[in-house]
Amino acid sequence: MVVSLAAEQTGRRRRRLDPPGLVALVLGLVGIGYRLVLLLLTVPGSNSDEATFGLAAAHIATGRRWPIFLYGQHYMGVVESYLAAPLFAAFEPNWVLLRLPLLLLYAAFVYLMYRLTRRLYSPWLATLVVGFLALGSERVVRDQMTAVGGRPEVKPAVALLLLIALALGEHRISRRRWLCFGAFGLLTGLCVWDDWLILPYLAVAAIVLLVGCARELFGWAGLLLIGGFVLGVLPLIVDNLTAPPGQDSLSVLSQVSAGEGGQTSAVDQLHGSVLVGIPLATGICLSTYCTGWQMAWGALYPVLLLIAAALAVAGLRRPSPTRPGPAPTDAGPGRHAADSSPIARRMRYVAQLALLVGAALTLAGYARSSLAASAPLASARYLSILQLSLPAVLWPLWLAARRVRKGPLLSDSVVQGALPNRRGVVARAGGVVAGGVVATLLGTMVYTTVDLITEVPTIRAEERQSQQLATVLRRAGIRHVYADYWTCNRLIFNSRERVLCAVLGDSLRPGQDRYPAYPRQVNTADRPAFVFTLHEPANLAFRNLLRDRGVTARTIEFGEYRIYQPSVTLRPLP
Repeated sequence: MVVSLAAEQTGRRRRRLDPPGLVALVLGLVGIGYRLVLLLLTVPGSNSDEATFGLAAAHIATGRRWPIFLYGQHYMGVVESYLAAPLFAAFEPNWVLLRLPLLLLYAAFVYLMYRLTRRLYSPWLATLVVGFLALGSERVVRDQMTAVGGRPEVKPAVALLLLIALALGEHRISRRRWLCFGAFGLLTGLCVWDDWLILPYLAVAAIVLLVGCARELFGWAGLLLIGGFVLGVLPLIVDNLTAPPGQDSLSVLSQVSAGEGGQTSAVDQLHGSVLVGIPLATGICLSTYCTGWQMAWGALYPVLLLIAAALAVAGLRRPSPTRPGPAPTDAGPGRHAADSSPIARRMRYVAQLALLVGAALTLAGYARSSLAASAPLASARYLSILQLSLPAVLWPLWLAARRVRKGPLLSDSVVQGALPNRRGVVARAGGVVAGGVVATLLGTMVYTTVDLITEVPTIRAEERQSQQLATVLRRAGIRHVYADYWTCNRLIFNSRERVLCAVLGDSLRPGQDRYPAYPRQVNTADRPAFVFTLHEPANLAFRNLLRDRGVTARTIEFGEYRIYQPSVTLRPLP
């Protein structure tokens, strides 16, 4: 967000903000402050998936375990757990400490996106991008500020990779270039270990580097790049070499993909991915539904991708000027004459295409998934990395909207009394429409942000009840319980592992336990308790089981929870 201008004063270079940088700084601080308040309130609410990352961080902090992948999910890295582990080692584990590194990652992402957008497009568009990123619906903030794996850390990593590739390709880095090549490889390897959803963007970032530094990559630079990549991806390599047959990452991910949903049609998948997934992931919809006009943004998104791609290709094909001229007016004061060189121009257009291709590949991959049709509201999180391509998608709208101010409405002949310049009228009208689209997007994102704010009391009440459940169980002397998946690991984390839990399905059979040590202890405990929410099917099934077996149980009613302490030891059904 901080963009400096050089001013010679008393022989020294003084740094100051230009107007776009100053506005971006204010907007960025607003976005960080908004998320800091939500973080302190544990909003969005926690869940058992996030608790699993927290438990892994606690195990790392105490040296008990050094996991490579998330417990029970053999394809997602646990970078977020390792980031929180030092805080857990210094203080008692809690949700705020688990999410605090994510706030820093968000701040880094906003800063890097400002720098990248300013480099590729224009300063004021970069400011607009910061404004979009400062807002946040429940879906957007959940993807940014909850430890659910991958997305909060890989987005700033890719933005940094593109900036490194641009700096190397434009030869703006002359000293210690070797360090940049090694860092590029290391970051890429870490992203591959952490979250495979980012692979399309990693591929296009590598192409940008290849275009700019092809010759260097056949020498020491290439060896350093490969060495850094191997170092970053080493945890994944080691685990997969030692994994039992069928338990390697590729096999597990293939099994998950094959069993993620039932038979769905291509039309339903396109509807869920484009018309629902895009508006949800970009913060245009509420987390529970999308209206028809909000879905229109999803339909417009691919069109803007194509227009932006055509602009980038046209820029690549346009002959370079024979001599560097003054920096273009839209580039702002942050650009200098070297930025107008043929190499710099080519690299910028290649990087623009990289953002567009990365978005297209991500969207295509998601559209092939049956989850796009069967559960678009829940699975739209897989498109959250489209935020990386936000400036590329806004660029056609930005160019058109600028015509309202800069486009000539009348020609010289009009001044002399001739007919109106129709091209100018059309350009101005198109600019008004484009500006209206941008204003509508901003207004809608403000609305979805306010909606999350109004939901804070409800989310806080549910969060307090979940945390108090651990206190109630401990005071009742209960240390081992059976419960549903969304209660178990959350309960274990809230109790700091003083209450252990094993997962039961709706039919009272064993469910998905991510960390086997917990159910082993519960299954050998004497008279473990059972915890259900009032309206879940397992609650009714358990009451019927007690009746059928003639077993009495002490019941503790706490909010929506029902805690049962049977008079005899009961186990999950076979």
